[in-house]
Amino acid sequence: MSASDEGNAIRAAYEPHPFIGGRTAALRALAAWRMRWPGAPRVIVLTGSQGSGCSRLLRGFLMLCDPEFRKQLPLDDLDPATVPPDLPPPTVPSPALLTAAQFQWLIADHFGLRATRAVDIFTELAALEEPVTIVVPDVDRAGPVRGANEPARLVQDVLKPLAATETVQLLADVPRELAAELAGSLQPGQAQIIDLDEPEWADPEGLLLHATTALDPDFGAPELPYTTDPAARRALAEAMARRAGTSPLTVQLAVQSLLMQPEGFDPADESQLPADVGEALDLHARRLGAEPETLRLILAPLAFAEGKGLPVELLSMLSSAVAGRDMSQDIADGMLLAAPFIEPVEVAADADGDSEDASAGGRTLLRLMHPGIAEEIRAGLPDVREAQTEIAMALLEAVPEQNWAKADPYIRDHLAAHTLEAGLLPRLLTDPGLFAHADPVTLRSAVEAVPLEKLDAPGHTYLRTAPLITRSQAPVDMRAAMLESAFVEDGLAPYAEALHSLGFALPWRTLWSVPLAGVGAVTTGSLPAEGAEESSGPRQVAAFLVPEGTPGSRPAGGEEGGPAVLLHDLLRPEYVDADPAQVLRPSPEALEAAPLGFSRGADYLRVWARQSQEVVTALISDTPFTGADLSPDGVLVVATERGVTARQILAPDPAAASAAADVPAQRAGSPDSDASTGLEGDHS
Repeated sequence: MSASDEGNAIRAAYEPHPFIGGRTAALRALAAWRMRWPGAPRVIVLTGSQGSGCSRLLRGFLMLCDPEFRKQLPLDDLDPATVPPDLPPPTVPSPALLTAAQFQWLIADHFGLRATRAVDIFTELAALEEPVTIVVPDVDRAGPVRGANEPARLVQDVLKPLAATETVQLLADVPRELAAELAGSLQPGQAQIIDLDEPEWADPEGLLLHATTALDPDFGAPELPYTTDPAARRALAEAMARRAGTSPLTVQLAVQSLLMQPEGFDPADESQLPADVGEALDLHARRLGAEPETLRLILAPLAFAEGKGLPVELLSMLSSAVAGRDMSQDIADGMLLAAPFIEPVEVAADADGDSEDASAGGRTLLRLMHPGIAEEIRAGLPDVREAQTEIAMALLEAVPEQNWAKADPYIRDHLAAHTLEAGLLPRLLTDPGLFAHADPVTLRSAVEAVPLEKLDAPGHTYLRTAPLITRSQAPVDMRAAMLESAFVEDGLAPYAEALHSLGFALPWRTLWSVPLAGVGAVTTGSLPAEGAEESSGPRQVAAFLVPEGTPGSRPAGGEEGGPAVLLHDLLRPEYVDADPAQVLRPSPEALEAAPLGFSRGADYLRVWARQSQEVVTALISDTPFTGADLSPDGVLVVATERGVTARQILAPDPAAASAAADVPAQRAGSPDSDASTGLEGDHS
């Protein structure tokens, strides 16, 4: 038989997959990969243009891999070569909205790996006795910020090392521009690219079945002359599939447009059927008597929406910003016009009140029903950067009194992403209130995408503090406290003071910080009046144990050839030139009567109220502590390998104490220096 005759015989002998209705060639290749058939590649890279059906194919294949779902499928009626053996289901970690760092730790947690550094994840996977199967869908949706190009980072930092690990059997749905890079990183024969737009993998029969089923009243279509008559339905489905080429998305949009508004449609006029997503938009608008540009402007904010979607309340404002005119009436009259292309997302409240989901609690978000629609709308705009600029400025102007505590959660968490694509993010990175209030993972991802030379000093401070903020999962007041100290450490005192004026329940005020390497211990005490220069009473000081020869230091115990002591004023940013032997430590009675005490680990410290034994605040560090002391009046002096910082602990505040208790302790040991983007949790 010819290949065509053989294909017809196969279709006559077997039923199509009930969910995807075709893709026999691709399903055969995936089944051979799953059963590790001799000659089958260890890695498969699934790709195609937006709307080519990669996600749908992957879902259909995973149905065949799930032991429970297999019981609901007519396996005996399917082509046996498309049905993988009954094995434990593969691991399917979704990278949607995750950074590459988050995603790799998701894999580590799933397999129970003990790695504390990113590089060790792949080493531990390689050491597993049994191979593991990992399926990674929707790589194009990776990252909390679209403009940060997280899919490329995911491929480079995670998927390529996974693919190179001999114990890993990998199947990944990857954008076409990254597919060759992933497959090309392996030896010949180890990887295969399945491009659903290529003739070898195209599925015209599946497109036809898709259209025929969607037009069938038995599957929910309205009763119309060309849906109730089988011959007319078949003819229309054939025309839709023929026009759509290799794009299931185009078929889907054509059917939805037609069935949602059947008036004015002539099934005999094939020119009314779209050949791509752009034509689906424009034909739908014209059939409803609207200008295609109006539909595209209504949908434009959704094409730029970040996260899980755009709050419906912001749609009119942002459409008007992009259009340069008032679009409120167009939107009020145009929801039927836009309906085939959007879908609502109901967002529920979260208990902690600090995530996007929580702060958007109970309201409706809107998003485009497929990324391919967003890609088409953005491509049709005359200037994408200008559109993002207008969106960003409109969002910024919508912040009440420029107070981020009152900002819409979407604006607070995603303004940075919009300004990144507009090229304006560095201008935004001078607002300490935004640094504290914005979602840390999203903001960090956006800031890390900006070239370092374009960041001003506050942006650099945020960038170096962000890994500690994201790893600790600190709530908003503790984020503000970490930033307050970081600004003082970097000589940006006005930014630290600004955080004290913005309504945060800060647990401390950072008094001073000195960049001093080699400090081995710190002690608080006082100099008597006769030993304190230019002072009429005892002067509170901090004593640092430092290497011999440190400028300004004196030998410890008065002996040369050993450690030295350097004195610093406890309350002011200035060194003290005095004999360390004159420093008086607080008496045991004074320490016992002090309202606060502290306990510390390698990189974690708690301050607690002596009377109630409740935690007042907590301090975490990205490098181990080398010394710490707490004066009787509540000045905490802490040394790390980078220097010494003094913080005045403020009067215990219930909100601050609760926030401190919520900050998870970090695992003792050296930090994960190669961690880049994401919420690394307890792996540092």
